[in-house]
Amino acid sequence: MSDYIKLYQEATDQGLVRNVAEILEEGAIVILPTDSVYSLACDIQNERALEKMARLKGLKLKEAEFSIICENLSQLSDYCKPINNQIFKLLKKNLPGPFTFILEANNNIPKIFKKNKKTVGIRIPDNNITRQIVGELGRAVIVTSVKDDDEILEYTTDPELIYEQYEKQVDMVVDGGLGHIKPSTVVDCSSGGIEIIREGIGELKL
Repeated sequence: MSDYIKLYQEATDQGLVRNVAEILEEGAIVILPTDSVYSLACDIQNERALEKMARLKGLKLKEAEFSIICENLSQLSDYCKPINNQIFKLLKKNLPGPFTFILEANNNIPKIFKKNKKTVGIRIPDNNITRQIVGELGRAVIVTSVKDDDEILEYTTDPELIYEQYEKQVDMVVDGGLGHIKPSTVVDCSSGGIEIIREGIGELKL
């Protein structure tokens, strides 16, 4: 059975943040809050955890279209090729925020997924809990949205219900309050231009 902890954006318990980072480093799958929907997350450097997370989604790792949560913009260079000034200004204006920006991946990404992955979805959510956990870990986490089997609601917003659904499949659920019913807005910047490919909760500032 997985652990269930509650954290608050306004006064995050650093001991609990450290605890989450430590179990991620050990290969745990953790459900984290974001500024949109809740996400399954694991350490970007733990291949076994990545494979387990792919299995939870019914996928092989090389088929998975997972995103990456970074703590801040300076961490992007670890996973992305250099970006032009226009795109950098766009990211700076909208992040932290409920967006997934698709950027050109550097050579670190194909190593993680064991395929020739040319792009990667990057998130820096406006959520202190998850950004502090990533900061404590010292590197990005791989994430994928927690989806619901409900025919009407695509995403579960209540972390207690998420825990009931996933308590035997993940190692920890971090309760950061109610999530949203809409996911992040996805913006493709991989070719140097700007194209919104999924309208979500974020309204892009140009």
